[in-house]
Amino acid sequence: MSKKFASRVEQIEISGIRKAFETSSGEFFNLGLGEPDFDTPEHIKVAAMQAIDSGFTSYTPNKGIEELREVISAKFTRDNNFSVSPEEIIVTSGASEALHIAILSVVERGDEVLMPNPGFVSFAALTKLAEGKPVGVPLSEDFTMPIEAVKEKITNKTKALILNSPANPTGTVESEGNIKALVDLAIDHQLTIISDEVYEHLIYNGLKHVSPARFYDGVITVNAVSKTYAMTGFRLGYLAAPAEYVEQMLKIHQYIQACASSISQKAALAAITGAQDCVAEMRNEFERRRDFAVTALRDIGMEVRTPQGAFYIFPRVKDEHEFVETLRKRRIIVTPGSTFGSRGKNHVRISYALGFEKLKQAFEIMKEVVK
Repeated sequence: MSKKFASRVEQIEISGIRKAFETSSGEFFNLGLGEPDFDTPEHIKVAAMQAIDSGFTSYTPNKGIEELREVISAKFTRDNNFSVSPEEIIVTSGASEALHIAILSVVERGDEVLMPNPGFVSFAALTKLAEGKPVGVPLSEDFTMPIEAVKEKITNKTKALILNSPANPTGTVESEGNIKALVDLAIDHQLTIISDEVYEHLIYNGLKHVSPARFYDGVITVNAVSKTYAMTGFRLGYLAAPAEYVEQMLKIHQYIQACASSISQKAALAAITGAQDCVAEMRNEFERRRDFAVTALRDIGMEVRTPQGAFYIFPRVKDEHEFVETLRKRRIIVTPGSTFGSRGKNHVRISYALGFEKLKQAFEIMKEVVK
């Protein structure tokens, strides 16, 4: 009998993040899933319901409704200091689709794609689906991407560089100087940069987010309303890139998705144009939880760096699998660090996107386990 399945799917695994979550039953302290625990702000829910009530439930233009792309364009100018026209934006079904079509549009069989190690699980899997080769760049001890390490990994097959700041799973925020140096390297080697910026508004200690597209036009910028506005289930992302990139990505988007949800697009419009107090409130609460979690981990003797953004901590442990399984028996879910690449070995990703009281309970149990 001939082989049933394509090698492109046989060479990737079910996401370790989703596996831990979906195989759980009963009442768990879920410190494994990357999802804000807040309810979607009321004015956003109202906009979604109004879209349904008014019958705005049909297909939209492939790129997304014009008024949404116009406010996203204005958002890039205001928040990210680079200009992009509404025609250079595609609204997608979550940042996941945006990453997928970005990688598919530039990567061919045998092309190498540089990415952080440890880094978000989708980067390597989507590169393999495009028949490219993921090349992990070992991060520094502070989890930033070192210029010299990137240089060492560049070959004549290198096609793209994926950046992620603030980063999943480490919570690292890259400095403007490092972003600029990475951009210069990409320019020198004519690499496309794919910049995942979904956590851009979850940054602490007065640090600032820096978009590579400020310095280089060979950048595909990926973002979403999911994390910023607690809208993960709306599946609404977007990307921005020069017209020549958008023309190619739109072909893929048309065939795999056609368009993003019309209802979610109206909700995203309300999110981006509405009052931003809700974003500040969530960010402040995440920062409070981060400070608590870092202190709690250090108090029980664990080695951990203070994350600068997102809502993850990435502490070192002696044996990640033993640690994960022991916690699981106590009904706490955390994610093994090796899920995010070889350099994540003997770390765990802990999400503090959990109510403060539950977070305290989970860390009390963790304290018992470690002792």
